[in-house]
Amino acid sequence: MRYVSTRGGGAPAGFSSILLGGLMADGGLAIPERYPQIGAELLAAWRKLGYRDLALEILALYADDIPAAELKAIVEHTYTAEVFRSDEITPLRQLQPGVHILGLSNGPTLAFKDVAMQLLGNLFEHTLAKTDAQLNIVGATSGDTGSAAEYAMRGKRGIRVFMLSPYQKMSPFQTAQMFSLQDPNIFNIAVRGVFDDCQDIVKAVSNDLAFKSRYKVGTVNSINWARVVAQVVYYFKGYFAATASNDEQVSFAVPSGNFGNVCAGHIARCMGLPIRRLIVATNENDVLDEFFHSGIYRVRSADKVHQTSSPSMDISKASNFERFIYDLIGRDGAGVRRLWQQVDRDGVFDLAGTPHFARVAQFGFVSGRSTHADRIETIRRVFRERGEIIDTHTADGVKVGLEYREEGVPLICLETALPVKFAATIVEALGRAPAAPPGLETLEQLPQRFTVIEADVDAVKDFIERNCA
Repeated sequence: MRYVSTRGGGAPAGFSSILLGGLMADGGLAIPERYPQIGAELLAAWRKLGYRDLALEILALYADDIPAAELKAIVEHTYTAEVFRSDEITPLRQLQPGVHILGLSNGPTLAFKDVAMQLLGNLFEHTLAKTDAQLNIVGATSGDTGSAAEYAMRGKRGIRVFMLSPYQKMSPFQTAQMFSLQDPNIFNIAVRGVFDDCQDIVKAVSNDLAFKSRYKVGTVNSINWARVVAQVVYYFKGYFAATASNDEQVSFAVPSGNFGNVCAGHIARCMGLPIRRLIVATNENDVLDEFFHSGIYRVRSADKVHQTSSPSMDISKASNFERFIYDLIGRDGAGVRRLWQQVDRDGVFDLAGTPHFARVAQFGFVSGRSTHADRIETIRRVFRERGEIIDTHTADGVKVGLEYREEGVPLICLETALPVKFAATIVEALGRAPAAPPGLETLEQLPQRFTVIEADVDAVKDFIERNCA
């Protein structure tokens, strides 16, 4: 399996070559030259597999330059009941007949990001150990990516983590998960700005090839291909759990900000998984919803990004969206480069009325928007009908998913996080706080360690330099 850039530059490379690097040399994202095609016979064989074996089958298709025995050891070390509180790893539960929630929040930071990030940490450590190399991870988070990355990388030999987050714009629990870590290889940088400012800084650091080389900079954001492919696994697992036969179709409802999670569903569908619809659920920051309805991709300035009660989706620039657009416009790297040059110059591109936009339906995409009032009502409804508390982002997915529900087609809503991470909104909705898992009851009272920095690339580079000396 070889990987190319979404912007058409550079020579194809193997999985291990792109694993540590983040952006490609031309500023694009790594993407396979082709998606492996899963026929009926292989799909039938996979239906019988447990999570670890299924993950190994799928990852081996994309990471075929890692020896099979080594990849098997990494997968088996990653996906354990001890780490994910269940041997199922991503258990499916019924919300109502024909409507399910795929439990993705059983990892150490109680969010779906753990499913990929735990694997990424072990892949990084394995790769670096082979050459006794060092890696400085520079990432950005709007909430859950940061803690998932830090818990996956803490104490890992040869790795430092510099995680940027928008200052005072995450929930108290999310903030405490990150800032309470005292591991010497973890550095939390609170940026005065919004998530898009953090993400722009990370991309600017990655695009400074001299700095990136000198300080061995890599990334764990969803621009990292290994994270996306790790998430492909649970789409297959969820499909098998919700159906009795491979003749059936399902639809997935996916809360989305940076487009990484639903991009994994797109890849699973391109591989041959019988997905009818990929339902993109946004919050008030509805850049993606606008595109899927109009063909116009219009990023918002920092002052136009809403701070909402589903903060992990408070994103205007969906970095993984570039992978989907690459497929949508016929894998034309030069075309993608021109579109993102328009975004950089004008903040917008428009595919309305083009043959490309007409293909959105062929890829199964639809979308919808959820507001604070919507998620409050959805949380109340689910608790009233099922006695279950869901988090704010999952509520966005359920709300929009139900709008597109079709008779006879199972609907799988992807869980984003456990509700304890967004306790204030749960109290507003239900008049009661969600319970914290054992051992995390006093997390928000722990001492916190972080550095506040202006939204300035040079200031962040200086911080990295000083802490790599």
